[in-house]
Parts: sequence; C-alpha cells; structure tokens
Amino acid sequence: MRNVIRRLAGRREEQRPLEEGRRLPLRPWQIRERHFNVRRRGLDPVEIRTFLHRVADELAVAQTALVAVQEENVRIKNALRAWQSAQAANRHYR
Repeated sequence: MRNVIRRLAGRREEQRPLEEGRRLPLRPWQIRERHFNVRRRGLDPVEIRTFLHRVADELAVAQTALVAVQEENVRIKNALRAWQSAQAANRHYR
C-alpha cells in the first residue's frame, strides 16, 4: 500500500508547476520506483533519456557541492592546525 501512495505522490510532484523555474530535487525512492511507458517496441526512449539527463544533472550538482565541502573542510582543518600550533608555541614560551 505504501508503494502505491508513494507512486501517486511522486506523480503529483512531477505534475506540479515548478517554482521559479526550478525542479524539485529527486528523491531516492522516485528513482527506484520510476516506471516508464511501454511503446510498441519497448520503453519510450525519449522518456528514458529525459529522466537520465535529469538524474545526471542532479548528480553533477551534488558532486560539485561535495567537492566544495571537501575543500572547505581542508581549509578549516589547516586553520585549526595553525591555531593549535600557535597556542602550543605561546604556552611553551611562558
């Protein structure tokens, strides 16, 4: 029953107008439970390609954000090490 509700909720999200030209981020369950329309010769390739491009775009954004966070983490660690070294030097010379 949960899966039916999730599918219906997911379809409603996809049909909602986008706010300020932005898409709502994909949820993992939307990707796992995504179904494509069956055509005469199988799945609709255009629909699949569109969905894959959307997933790829969101993955690229997530990866870019991850790199930025990792760089910020390195910067903060270096600043902390420098501060700790300065504090240790101050205590040593008292």
